[in-house]
Amino acid sequence: MTAAAPAAAGTQLKWWKKGDIAAFFALFTNNLTNIITFTALLTMAGLPVDMVVGRIAPAFGLAILITSSMYVWFARRLAAREGRGDVVALPSGPSAPSIFTVTFLVILPVYSTTQDAELAVGIGLVWGFLEGLILVVGSFFGDLLRRAVPRSVLLACLAGLGLLLLAMNPMLQSFQFPVVAFLVLVIVFINWFGRSPFLGKVPTGLLLLIVGTAAAWAFGLQTPEAVQAALVHAGWHPPQVSIGSFIDGIAHSAPFLASAVPLALANYVFDLENIEAAEAAGDHYSARPVMLVNGGATMVGALMGNPYPVTVYIGHTAYKEMGAGIGYTMLNGITMFAVGLFGMSALLLSIVPMAAIAPILIYIGIVTAAQSVRETPKVELPVIFVALFPWIANWANSLVNNTLKAVGTNAGEVGADALNQAGTYFSGIATLGNGAPLSSLLWGMIAIFAIRNKPLLGAIVGALAALLSLFGIIHAAKPSLPEAWALSDAHVLFLVAYLMVAALFVAKWVQDRITGDTVTFGPNDEMTLSSAVSPSLIQSTKG
Repeated sequence: MTAAAPAAAGTQLKWWKKGDIAAFFALFTNNLTNIITFTALLTMAGLPVDMVVGRIAPAFGLAILITSSMYVWFARRLAAREGRGDVVALPSGPSAPSIFTVTFLVILPVYSTTQDAELAVGIGLVWGFLEGLILVVGSFFGDLLRRAVPRSVLLACLAGLGLLLLAMNPMLQSFQFPVVAFLVLVIVFINWFGRSPFLGKVPTGLLLLIVGTAAAWAFGLQTPEAVQAALVHAGWHPPQVSIGSFIDGIAHSAPFLASAVPLALANYVFDLENIEAAEAAGDHYSARPVMLVNGGATMVGALMGNPYPVTVYIGHTAYKEMGAGIGYTMLNGITMFAVGLFGMSALLLSIVPMAAIAPILIYIGIVTAAQSVRETPKVELPVIFVALFPWIANWANSLVNNTLKAVGTNAGEVGADALNQAGTYFSGIATLGNGAPLSSLLWGMIAIFAIRNKPLLGAIVGALAALLSLFGIIHAAKPSLPEAWALSDAHVLFLVAYLMVAALFVAKWVQDRITGDTVTFGPNDEMTLSSAVSPSLIQSTKG
């Protein structure tokens, strides 16, 4: 059921609203964080700054401009069709997990082995193109899956993404640089969570950047020398066709493409979740055209030199609460394209501290999680917390691996048994965290079908989870088949466990057929159990 849209202030969708100012700065700084992140990661690893600033960043901005423009068009069509002036365009941005995945699993390993930046980026382009292709193919099934997967599950998965993938590390950064982040974070609480803003005539997003940047410079966290060094790379950098690098990368890309498939499925789920969040807020967008645009823009971006996929970005609900319309998305696309076009990513990295941007990401994550609670029926609230666990494990898994990497080792060398004995429960962290987007979705569906007493649907999900675990799509570091058909192999272990779950649901369905049990839920989610047999038999089957 589509949520009732907020009352429109007129039926004409304006190109610009007052709320677009705050929403633009929030979305722009969010996107800016990503471009600053991959600029820092790639250049610190030794890739030429001119390649990162002059080729990858312009193509990155072009892909976001394409999706932003199309999202505005979708919003205007929706407004005209429904006669509403309060439609909010979808936000556009890169897939944040993909930035880290393609950087750490593809580009940097190839570069560290070969010292060939062209080859490393070329393989990354093939990886990104495959991501887009999978989204294009998947777009024809998106609306079907939205109807098949309960909204509470999609929103619960999005809550995990918002809190753990988007907001957790920025919160840690805030406590690493409290003299910058604390002021910015409290202004977020006052102005965006509260109703009596501080310096209300100044757009809050701009105010956050001013306060955070001023504090960073006052405490010496940013330096003129860094700005001067970054100015060297500013200039005119139009996007360039990179088909040559793409073709060169194809011949060497096969070993690295395995990680593209599960992440493309994760991006597919992210799109569905964000489209569903927009519908819950009153804006109904069809999944197919949105995902076609995302896949197409990702493929175009790859051919122009950008290895990072673009997607429907998180935060539609937050931008709607700010009073935004379509202007914020359009301006974000134009601005991100300009950042790449004029080679500004390195310069911005030297001026604006990450600690000033981090609280904005925290806000988006919190609002996204809050929406899942607000839109979820009371009886389904446990689903939110069930769906959070894979995301928590995913974050913890990254934390453990990065810590071990910092001291020159890895989990394989230390050994899972040693880590388990140290109290980390690393085996559980790794298996639960690997494939978090999909396992979060699957466990959310298992929980909701158990709560709603839909055992056959639960059995189908259990069987699907068994199949995905067999091929290593979930609970494994990368897709693969079992090395040995024994319970000592994790693939087989999870296959058997999920098949047992499916069997339990089938047994529950058989019991309901025998007892005639039916479960109905009233308007306030009161559960009523009725049976065609005697209460004593019902009690015996439950006991």
